[in-house]
Amino acid sequence: MPSQQLDNLVRIGKLKAEPVAQVELDGLLRSGAARIKDAENDRLSAESRFDLAYNAAHAFSLAALRFHGYRSENRFLVFQSLQHTLQLSPAKWRVLDQAHKKRNLVEYEGSADIDAGLLDALIRIAREVEAAVLALGPLPR
Repeated sequence: MPSQQLDNLVRIGKLKAEPVAQVELDGLLRSGAARIKDAENDRLSAESRFDLAYNAAHAFSLAALRFHGYRSENRFLVFQSLQHTLQLSPAKWRVLDQAHKKRNLVEYEGSADIDAGLLDALIRIAREVEAAVLALGPLPR
């Protein structure tokens, strides 16, 4: 179910159209599932939980994009594409965008101030994205 918006991003070089194999999707889902489970462990530091939840959300979001036959090297675009791949509301993918900006501050500037509300929203939305990707089912043959 490719969308015109995603095809337009291919035309301008922001996305690549690329076939996907079920083994790749399974790997992304397995990776995301392990990370989100660990992110829900409140015995870990907020920084660790945020990192795990962010990477789980990215793995699930990338799985959605790959399911539809696209690839992006831009994490923001992977999240933004959710409105076309899973019909995720803009409000929800914007939370992922906010988490992406926070991730960049942590990674590149050493900021470690993790907002509990953002962490909770990130975990919740990552779980929603996971469920939506699983609902797509296996790749059509």
